[in-house]
Amino acid sequence: MEGAHGDAVPTPKPPLSYRLCRRFYRFLTNIWFREINIVDDENLPKEGGLLYITWHPSGLIDPMLMTSVLPGQLTTVAKHTLFRIPVLGRLLRASNVVPIERPSDSKDLEASRQRNTARLQSLSSLLSKGGSLLIFPEGVTHADAGVRTVRSGAARILLAAIREAKENGRPVPNLVPVGLHYSESQRFRERAAVVIERTMDLPEVPENVADDEEQDRLDRAWVQTVTGQIATELERVNHSKISWRERTMIWKGRSLVYAEKQRQAGEELVKPSYAESVLAARRLRAGWEFMSEEQPKETQALAASCQHHFATLNQRGITPFDVDARPERLSFMGYAKYFTQWLWALVWMFGLVTWSAIAGNYVPYKVNGLLSWFLKRRSLDSSVIGTAKVFSAVVFFPLWWILASMLITWSLLSASSPINEILLKHWLLLSITELPAVGVFLVFLFWWPVSAKLHLKLYARLVRGSRNLQRWKVWKDDSKDWDLLVEEQRRLANELVGLGAGLVLPGDEDWEDPPSGHDDVAAVRRRTGAVQS
Repeated sequence: MEGAHGDAVPTPKPPLSYRLCRRFYRFLTNIWFREINIVDDENLPKEGGLLYITWHPSGLIDPMLMTSVLPGQLTTVAKHTLFRIPVLGRLLRASNVVPIERPSDSKDLEASRQRNTARLQSLSSLLSKGGSLLIFPEGVTHADAGVRTVRSGAARILLAAIREAKENGRPVPNLVPVGLHYSESQRFRERAAVVIERTMDLPEVPENVADDEEQDRLDRAWVQTVTGQIATELERVNHSKISWRERTMIWKGRSLVYAEKQRQAGEELVKPSYAESVLAARRLRAGWEFMSEEQPKETQALAASCQHHFATLNQRGITPFDVDARPERLSFMGYAKYFTQWLWALVWMFGLVTWSAIAGNYVPYKVNGLLSWFLKRRSLDSSVIGTAKVFSAVVFFPLWWILASMLITWSLLSASSPINEILLKHWLLLSITELPAVGVFLVFLFWWPVSAKLHLKLYARLVRGSRNLQRWKVWKDDSKDWDLLVEEQRRLANELVGLGAGLVLPGDEDWEDPPSGHDDVAAVRRRTGAVQS
């Protein structure tokens, strides 16, 4: 991805501090998420600066993930109060984060405005010269189902950058929306997808006029228009909905549609990648909103049926996937397959990898858990808790790795260590005591995080195996009325598939993205010859 900007203008190599931070963020996010999908990075234009915009649902996780996957050197805008936190402030500066002050956080408003004006001018200049900038236009992190009020900062930076680029004969900067999707960002080992959307088309920048008041009016009108377009784009690319109930229903409905299409194609039912799930949810959302306008009564009736079915599944402690994946015949060989997969992972869990992972990571893991428990008792927002968990991991895990490596090095090599005395008594182990201390320390410092990552892969296999065994137990429970559940779910799946069968939806070959500032529903259309029921 490093070459995504093209060869016309060589991109300078980011400084060492930034590259180290990005590697660190990649390491952290690859541990935090079990799956990370980067989608449509080929959409990035080959000329001009890049202003990335996305919503902000998960605190520090969002900029860490974006910094780890987006190409080149990314400059991120963040609130200045974060820089007051020890360690975190240094890490943010090293990873090229620029502080912006909020009036509510400043005692001297005029001085704060002047500093912000200077920083915004600097960011505009960076963007006009081909730099990459990341802004969260909402200005705050949150756990809402929809996008919050978008602020005008991104549009103002873009306006100044476009003017500077034109004045100096440079390529005009690009505004690139990014879809940021998490299966559950606050939980460990969930899934993430970063979807890079096509560059937004913007209105013409106002011409410079002699009258300052008129210039200010024209600029404000342009900024207001672009800010409104940004708000709509963020809602579109992040599948924004009014409530989590609607968002959850669309996500579960996507599961039904996927399973039905697999059955119709005669293919085995396997879980799709998270990126495929995100696209499927986008398709269902667009088709659903289109049909809600075209056939409101029928669509509302289908929505009520889906909600009732999902509520029934919740009451019985099962998921739509449990219903779709249930074999027609529960054989002993099927159970033996699941049991063997679970047993294989369990046996390997007791190897060197797992014990090393426990020694190198259990203490900071428990500290992180205690911090999360303490914050939950204070009834803080889930996005704040997620940020605190990530920040504490950034601090506590490396500290413990250093302490544990020092302890092991001392235990093996120090003459005052009882373990060293044992090693000296056996000629086969004597060579261990002659190893260089720095080398031993570095090997263990590297091994703790590596063993943790290997352990997580084994643990993931164990969890999948355990879930399959639990699912098998559920499948054997005849009190669930499986025949009725399967019949109802397939009926709903057929209706949902039929809902989109006659429509051109996102992901189809003949799909055309809506104009900038319009939601997907604006570009949905009926296929030629499709029969309207």
